[in-house]
Amino acid sequence: MHPVISVLDLSKTYASGFQALRRVNLEIRRGEIFALLGPNGAGKTTLINIICGIVNASQGQVSVNGLDIVRHYRAVRALIGLVPQELTTDAFESVWATVCFSRGLWGRPAAPAYIGKVLKDLSLWDKKDNKIMTLSGGMKRRVMIAKALAHEPNILFLDEPTAGVDVELRKDMWGVVRALSNSGVTIILTTHYIEEAEMMADRIGIISKGELILVEDKVELMRKLGKKQLTLHLLEKLDAIPPALAGRHLALANEGRELVYTYDTQAERTGITALLRNLHEAGIRFRDLNTTQSSLEDIFVDLVRRGQ
Repeated sequence: MHPVISVLDLSKTYASGFQALRRVNLEIRRGEIFALLGPNGAGKTTLINIICGIVNASQGQVSVNGLDIVRHYRAVRALIGLVPQELTTDAFESVWATVCFSRGLWGRPAAPAYIGKVLKDLSLWDKKDNKIMTLSGGMKRRVMIAKALAHEPNILFLDEPTAGVDVELRKDMWGVVRALSNSGVTIILTTHYIEEAEMMADRIGIISKGELILVEDKVELMRKLGKKQLTLHLLEKLDAIPPALAGRHLALANEGRELVYTYDTQAERTGITALLRNLHEAGIRFRDLNTTQSSLEDIFVDLVRRGQ
């Protein structure tokens, strides 16, 4: 299957000399939810803005649905809905008017039933006659999503869509995102809420200092880079790991009251049985044990730290 978005050797250097992107290569699959993670200033918004035709690239090529974004700008832009970080709406217009206007900008015929469905899905129906200036920040964010969906795009970019939005509104928004994805819309999102990427995304891209350092299926990423740890809560405090247990991937924690064993999730054997036997032979007893596995946030922080 051909990718719906193809990015080839993309770079961007601003007039100040700051290089925001460095030879980025990326393919987005049709119908997937792709999460782009990275620290502030990593290049996430620059990449989105280039694909959407808002910022010009210094080098490289981008195509959307097989169309070059420069030569076929109007056709490409009509395929895309964009929810930017900034809340930019006409404060004196009603919700209904501003969403309908966004649809008309792309030459789409009036569709009150569709606009009504979008507003209802986003819990904006009872606010449809309110002026934008009277809405809360969370409601304004919903209006931005409604505007991006007004012309029925095939691809939706969400740049930090839940920033400043309370937990209840975030859950509602992600319900809409899931429904859109299920209907075939390709979703590309950036987020600071890594748990949302872990919950929602099919694939994860991690960008740092303008370089795309990793792109991986979420499940595969967790399998490859996730660590499992066995924590043993000791009956007696240890000052150091006995020499007989050297090389067993052990570490002391909680001032010597816990022994932490890190093991490979891909290995055929965990080594736990042998470890427990070795502990018994060394006279180390424990009162309880528990296992944990790395979250996507742990993996993200580790990858970015390595890239610095």
